[in-house]
This record gives sequence, C-alpha cells and structure tokens, in this order.
Amino acid sequence: MSISSIRSLEYLESLPGTVFNRLYKQPSTALAIFRRMLPHLAKSLVMAMLYITLPLPVTDLETWVRPGSRRDQDTAVDLLERLQILKRTVEPGQPRSYVLTNPFASSLRQALTGGGNDKSFGVPSDVQPRASVTPAQLDDFARRQWEGVLGYMVGSTGIGLRNEGVNLSPSVKHLLQYGGLVDVRGRNVDITQDGFAFVLQEVNAQVWTILVLYLENAEQLGMDRVDVLSFLFMLGSLELSQAYSKANLTETQLQMLLDLRDFGIIYQDNPDSDTYYPTRLATTLTSDAGALRSASASFDTALSSSTNDKGYVVIETNYRIYAYTSSPLQIAILSLFARLSTRYPNMVSGKMTRESVRRAIGMGITGDQIIDFLYTHAHAQMRKNANVLPPTVVDQIRLWQIEGERMKSTVGFLFKDFLSAAEYEGPCQYAGDIGVLVWKNDAKRMFFVTRHEQVAAYLKSQKEKRRDGG
Repeated sequence: MSISSIRSLEYLESLPGTVFNRLYKQPSTALAIFRRMLPHLAKSLVMAMLYITLPLPVTDLETWVRPGSRRDQDTAVDLLERLQILKRTVEPGQPRSYVLTNPFASSLRQALTGGGNDKSFGVPSDVQPRASVTPAQLDDFARRQWEGVLGYMVGSTGIGLRNEGVNLSPSVKHLLQYGGLVDVRGRNVDITQDGFAFVLQEVNAQVWTILVLYLENAEQLGMDRVDVLSFLFMLGSLELSQAYSKANLTETQLQMLLDLRDFGIIYQDNPDSDTYYPTRLATTLTSDAGALRSASASFDTALSSSTNDKGYVVIETNYRIYAYTSSPLQIAILSLFARLSTRYPNMVSGKMTRESVRRAIGMGITGDQIIDFLYTHAHAQMRKNANVLPPTVVDQIRLWQIEGERMKSTVGFLFKDFLSAAEYEGPCQYAGDIGVLVWKNDAKRMFFVTRHEQVAAYLKSQKEKRRDGG
C-alpha cells in the first residue's frame, strides 16, 4: 500500500460509524475506497461477496484463501471491519458469519454497473467554454501552484524563489502551520522535520497529506466533513480537461473550490465561473498513477518540465557539492543543509559544513533525511560507484547530528503481560507485518508499537476466535 493510501486510511479509521453510513451512500465514494484503500485480498473478498445476500459462514470464507495465507486473510477482514465494509453476524446455534454492509454494497454495485441519477460522479457542463483548456495547460497550472506551496515551505533559506505569480492565501499558510510542516515566528517561516519529510514524498502522497490536514481542520471552518470527503473522492473519478458544473455542489463544496484552487487541484478561469476543471492532482487522488504528467517517485521530477533524469547532485569526499539544476525550488532545498557559494545558469556549487548541517538539524531535519535526499537525487555518474555516497560524508553527517543528540524518543504504546509465548508471538508478528513495531523483547514478552488500534483489534479478533472454538 502506498504512503498516500496509508495516510488517508489512518484518517478514515478514526471516523465514527454514522459518518461511514453517510459516505457510502455515494457510489463514487464506495468505488474510490474500494480502489484506493483496499489490498488485493480484501478486494477479492468484497467482489466475491458483492452479490451474496445471506451471511457467509466464516468456514466458507476460509476455503477461498490458501492455508498458508491465513494471516493475510485476518488482516484483510480486520481492515474491512474497521472501514465498516464488512460486519460479523452471530446467531444462536449458527457459526460466525460475515456480510457486506449497506449502503456500501449497493453503492459499489451501482458504481460498477451504472444506473441511478444521483450525480455522484460529477455533472459535465453543458455550457460551451470560450476556449478549451488542454491537459498541458492544466498540468502547467497544477505544477506552478504546487511548486508555490513547496516554495513557501523552503523559501526562507535566502534563495530568491520565483513563484511565477503564485500568491498563497492565508488559509493555505495556516494549514501548513497547523499541520506542523512549517514553523512561523513573526515573518520568518522555517521548514520543520515533518515538512522536510513531506517534500521528499511523491506528489500524490503530498496531496493526500495536505487534504487530510484540510479534513482535520474542516469543522473549525464550519464545513461538513462528509461533504468534504465525498467531494474529494468524487474528484478522483472525474475526467481530465472536462469542464464540470457547480450547480449540484453543496455550500461546503463550493467553499472548497476556492481552497483547492490554491493547491492546483482545481482550475477555474475566475472564482465566479459556473464551471471548474479537475487537474491531474485531482484525477489521480484515487489511483496510484503519477500526479503530474512528468511525475516519478520524487517531488522534484514531478515539478521539472525539461528532464526525466532525477539525479542531479554530485558530492565529493571533501564535502563539496555540485547540483546540475536551475530549479529555484531544488536549489532552496539544497541550501537547507549546504552552504551554496556559486551559481551558474544550469548548476550551483557549495559545501556541506558542520554549521550548515547543524542549522538544518536545529530546524528539525534529521541526518538520515539529508542522506536519503542525497542518495535519491545522486547524479548518474555517482551511481556507477560501489558506494553511491562517499562513506566519509555519510558518517560525518551522522556524527554532526549525534553531537547534539544522545537519545531518540518515540511516541507509542507498550504491550506486555502475555500469559504464554504463543499469545505473545501472534500480535508481535502482526505488528511487524503492518509496520508499526518499533521494539520487542521476546524473553520478557513485551513489544512497543507506534499505533495500537490495529494490534488491539487483532487481539480482540483472536480472543473471539478462541471463544468461538475457531
């Protein structure tokens, strides 16, 4: 599952059941969650049960999965239950059974087969635009707006960023501060550790991070979060360069259009226009396709318009650094941890020093993040070496970091007091499989995780299985 899927999934899991009931009344939402949030096995289970009206005994469900994949089955069923897609039924004298919930099942059937007139997938505009808007124009607009957001985050480094007329609204700046991506002190804007991790993500993950922050802030803005979520999932089903009418949108969704335009997710000729165009940032919300036409796994290639080669950084053993780029954004990111001294039309050069790296660490950027950035964007010539980055540089960056650090704290939850090794090993291995395990001690039957909800649900399901004799 991609980073963006995990981010949006975590938010959905925190919603109450009444919200899911309203959300799933929209076929576009049911289809988007099916496509985007579910692993392959969960999708297979949903499709197999979609036209089954009676509860399915758990013994029948287990016959669909190979014996060696029973853990994957438990994970898929647990996820479907948390998303209110699947519910268990227990009747006296009958084995434990599962059934798909409504309205999810009915909405997904409608989305797959067509029919209905709920306008869940947007209403194409009947008004002929004065001038057609091409996909290239939409990509250019989305790229310019998104680069403006990233430029604001790293623009406090002293590098003159040319945002090409992009002016971020106060609400966008507040959202970045609310999410802990920037630290605003007076007129100074400093990128944080979370902010630097944010700019290293691929574009689709960045968009979902911003949208989840928007959702968390929606109620403070007087918005209905169900309307917000429904609109976002609907955008993922729209067609690029097709004009859509605003006539069927709610007040909340009309207000969203103005904010989403600042992020380059929606394009409008002017705020009073009766139509809007989804950009590629919108139409890829519920898919794993690249968010922009030139997108690859990292943000800089998604924002570059002239090259498909993402490697542009050369670093020497004497800490000299050369970057073959003319992008103000890429240069600004480099200046977060390097002292740049010379700039040419297509290259900048400088040096990584103790002071420049310690300054970045003081802003919350970690040494590992700097190393990952240099490795990800290393020039093709450097990748021909046995060690892509000089070991002396990697070691020195880590030494500069630990000068001011002797301990690393991690917020999480400790599970202990297991009665037997068998009772301990199952949830511990499950925590490792889902990527939340930080530390374990097999001798003392203790383990530490960053999130407890899924592990607690797993423990509950295992307890019910033992009680039911399964």
